[in-house]
Amino acid sequence: MVKVRAKLMTVGLLGAALMLPLGAAQAGQVGHASWYALTSKTASGERMNPSALTAAHRSLPFGTKVLVENLRNGRSVVVRINDRGPFVGGRIIDVSKGAAAQLGMINSGTAKVRVTPTSGGALKALGRSNKN
Repeated sequence: MVKVRAKLMTVGLLGAALMLPLGAAQAGQVGHASWYALTSKTASGERMNPSALTAAHRSLPFGTKVLVENLRNGRSVVVRINDRGPFVGGRIIDVSKGAAAQLGMINSGTAKVRVTPTSGGALKALGRSNKN
């Protein structure tokens, strides 16, 4: 009974995600970003390259590309999710040092940002196409 209930809940949640309007799937997440420059392995298994345009996000699938916009100065960059994090409360994404430089947030260490999946990013995770 418990297994059946768990399967039904999973199917229900997936069904609800597929029923989201296209605009909701593309809606941005607003919050704070920080940057990091480690050289260890990422959660995806690849070696962290501080100069690459990559980022850590708690839930987006590895390989998803997102537009990160610095709301203080208007600068933006597209990064690829290859790690998990951030692990500090109140932050929604950790970007690589290379991405932070393009966003103009090296000196401040953090910035208020908007994170928006680019075409196909989170839409693929939802099983949708942006050609609707």
